[in-house]
Amino acid sequence: MDGKIHATVVLFVMKEAEKLLDLKRREMVETLKLYGITNRRVLDAFLEVPRHLFFDEKAVDLAYDDGAYPVGYGQTISQPYTVAFMTALLVERCPSGKLLEIGTGSGYQAAILDALGYSVFTVERIFELYEKAEKLFSRLGLNITCRYGDGTLGWMNEAPFDGIVITAGAPKEPRSLMTQLAQNGCMVVPIGDYSSQQMTVIQREGEDFQRELFQYFTFVPLVGREGWDDTVF
Repeated sequence: MDGKIHATVVLFVMKEAEKLLDLKRREMVETLKLYGITNRRVLDAFLEVPRHLFFDEKAVDLAYDDGAYPVGYGQTISQPYTVAFMTALLVERCPSGKLLEIGTGSGYQAAILDALGYSVFTVERIFELYEKAEKLFSRLGLNITCRYGDGTLGWMNEAPFDGIVITAGAPKEPRSLMTQLAQNGCMVVPIGDYSSQQMTVIQREGEDFQRELFQYFTFVPLVGREGWDDTVF
């Protein structure tokens, strides 16, 4: 096979693979609808962001399954339904503005938030994941600001935030992060023990904080000064 024919075949195979991934992404969104995700903005963001780009090449075929997947260092990319559920809670209470994400991980949740039009700031405590996500955001042309550090302390220099999303299970309400909410700001955080956490929405009203409780999920632990002790994990 000469070089020109080989290049044509490779290009054809790549295009067909991309078509298949696009089909799987649409099927994933249809599954989210069946699970009760109805917010049109959220569904459109899930259609827009190619989840497979946040997976290693060897696992791309699993990118649109409704399951979590390890990304290394004891962390996971959450299942699509979990990401969509958290995102819908946020969008319904904080439709726009400046947003802080705690736990960058693979970068997928931050990319979804960026697609929704938020000004996204994200903190990751594991340097290798922070570095990998920052490079991926740059390659994809996403305007997401990253920081390496203890996410439980937030990002005081950039506060206040209209919204905060915590993508790890907290043992208690994160006080430092609550104080970094803007007036009428909204935080979405799973709170509980090691094995199960209840999705919690905290809304700031002056110096008071209103709470709403939703269903239970299982997240990796929120490790840091105001989270779980990092010597345990």
